[in-house]
Amino acid sequence: MITLLKNGKIYDPAHQKNGVTEDIYIRDGRIVTKPATTEKIDQTFDLSGKVVMAGAIDMHSHIGGGKMNIARMMLPEYQQKQLQEIKNSSDPEQHICTPHCSHHTTPSATDTGFRYIEMGYTAAFEPAILPINARQAHLEMGDTPMIDKGGYAMLGNDDYFLRLLAAKADQKVINDYVAWTLHATQAIGIKVVNPGGISAFKFNQRRLNLDENNVHYQVSPREILQSLSRAVHELGIAKPLHVHCNNLGAAGNFATTLDTMTASSGLPMHLTHIQFHSYGTEGDKKFSSAAAQIAEALNKNKHITADVGQILFGQTVTASGDSMMQHLNANHANPKKSVIMDIECDAGCGVVPFKYRDQNYVNALQWAIGLELFLSVEDPWRIFLTTDHPNGAPFTSYPHLIRLLMDKSFRNDAFAKLNLDAQAMSNLNSLDREYSLYEIAIMTRAGAARLIGLNDRGHLGIGAAADITVYTDQSDREAMFAKPDYVFKNGQLVVKNGQVVKVVWGVTHTAKPAFDNAIEKDLKQYFDRYQTIQLDNFKISNDEISDDGRGQVVTHQKNKE
Repeated sequence: MITLLKNGKIYDPAHQKNGVTEDIYIRDGRIVTKPATTEKIDQTFDLSGKVVMAGAIDMHSHIGGGKMNIARMMLPEYQQKQLQEIKNSSDPEQHICTPHCSHHTTPSATDTGFRYIEMGYTAAFEPAILPINARQAHLEMGDTPMIDKGGYAMLGNDDYFLRLLAAKADQKVINDYVAWTLHATQAIGIKVVNPGGISAFKFNQRRLNLDENNVHYQVSPREILQSLSRAVHELGIAKPLHVHCNNLGAAGNFATTLDTMTASSGLPMHLTHIQFHSYGTEGDKKFSSAAAQIAEALNKNKHITADVGQILFGQTVTASGDSMMQHLNANHANPKKSVIMDIECDAGCGVVPFKYRDQNYVNALQWAIGLELFLSVEDPWRIFLTTDHPNGAPFTSYPHLIRLLMDKSFRNDAFAKLNLDAQAMSNLNSLDREYSLYEIAIMTRAGAARLIGLNDRGHLGIGAAADITVYTDQSDREAMFAKPDYVFKNGQLVVKNGQVVKVVWGVTHTAKPAFDNAIEKDLKQYFDRYQTIQLDNFKISNDEISDDGRGQVVTHQKNKE
């Protein structure tokens, strides 16, 4: 079967196409060259004047794993309110195809897939898979229809790794452990959260700077970052080390963030939700924007990429592996409840409900700081659109965020409604930049695919998976990106006029670099002595993920340069 999408305005930065009118042919779920004139075109979509992009990719969104289930249970009163609204709706049947019956800040696994595909997103990546909890994460993602999934395995606070580092283990041993972890967890990348800090919290340290030792293991966050970034690089993993810096949310933490950029000694490294790590101590309130310093450093350090973690105003639930900082944030919970927990002595998590308010000085300035970063980082290939769902805002707010980036007048109007003290501490109004459709396509498609290593996603070239989103070009960019005309997943029409018309299942993306199996001898001894699960049960097979045809495993390798 051949499908023709004709006369669309193509925005495909991977192939330097900026609004070029072209036809796209689809066969067997892939984009193909124009068929011979003798071949029959089975269906045609006339996209004259419409904007055509690859399916969007969310490279950092908490969609699976134990802490997300906790987050989903934290606000039952909001879920009940939404259920009542559905019951009272004059047209309750509209919820059948896309069951919006879970709290909007942390939708259920099933609803997550529907809400993403409705916005034109065809893939999302869980950024914090704790290895001991990887099976739970994959089970949840296995219940998420419509989109491709993948995840980053968390290391750097686990006892086994810290023992290796403390014992001055050879880098090859650490590389083997990192590679073994990727195989065991079926992940595509490696993440470190507050390097050494989650572990240090268990030994009563309440803050950990980059060159300060964990009191138990006597290793520093810098050593952790150097070792893990080197392992990721030497193993040929496409996705750079995903780093949640130390001192998240603390006034003055921008200095730690600047120091962290040097910790990989020039090797690629990705700094996540960088808005939460861009705070100074200027002014009467001793809390200020350091976005200019962070953006300047990002512009200079070409080996560093970052996503923003934009906050937007309203109710959400913060869910993080950074139990050290979530313990502090619990004082600001709204409603007043929280869960802070240890997990297998390897890491932890904290879940804290929170409501961001535009008249709160700190919240208003956080909002401005995120936008300052977006508008000041020069290269859209190295900055990515995220809200750290659900920590800064739910992913369903992306169309609103896109409008803030593309429409200065709309942004200025929003800024004028902020806390006045926060306005006085921000230079946002002086930033005239407006993102173009081409730049949005880089940040949410081509750049994200390149960063993760998805060679056949994020672009519209020959051989690419036919994950395609079609929009009507509107001046109201929020309305435009909230409701695509069409979304194709692997060549199948799955969304029409913002409504799901067919349910499909995406794949699970992984990376599986080679390693020396001899490492399992020492790991088995460790598991037998310290863990509550046997080594063989820790590892996840392909069959477990692709059960019932959901989540076929696709393994990616880094392109040779």
